[in-house]
Amino acid sequence: MSVPGSYQAAAGPSSVPTAPPSYDETVAVNSYFPMPPALVPGPTTGLVTGPDGKGMNPPAYYTQPMPGPNANAIAVQTVYVQRPVSFFDRPVQMCCPSCNKVIVTQLSYNAGALTWLSCGSLCLLGCIAGCCFIPFCVDALQDVDHYCPNCKALLGTYKRL
Repeated sequence: MSVPGSYQAAAGPSSVPTAPPSYDETVAVNSYFPMPPALVPGPTTGLVTGPDGKGMNPPAYYTQPMPGPNANAIAVQTVYVQRPVSFFDRPVQMCCPSCNKVIVTQLSYNAGALTWLSCGSLCLLGCIAGCCFIPFCVDALQDVDHYCPNCKALLGTYKRL
């Protein structure tokens, strides 16, 4: 690549290179690049000067049009599935499916199959005078219903037998 200037060495085996070019020579060599026009001080308006010197509005900025209603649109609904809750004879902390609040269940004890079997077996052993009804007073022998304390909905039942 050869750039014209006085700093190039003459062709030949005995030539000695000269000093590098001066600043003026370097600027003159690169004068073929166009320089941007200088900014004119003054009030700045929204007008841009056109090539004929007349003011014109800046180019409009276009945005993507909003899509209209589509007859084939598919509605997407997110469904959250709650893991199954195991009910025992203790209160359970859970999210109530009726009122959607995090609650600790209230317990209610009802006579179930184990209660009646205990009563019948005590009757057969000779506790006829009323002692056979003791299983109806013992919570550990009864079924347990779990209720929501807010909306009073039945959430589940724990059956002992």
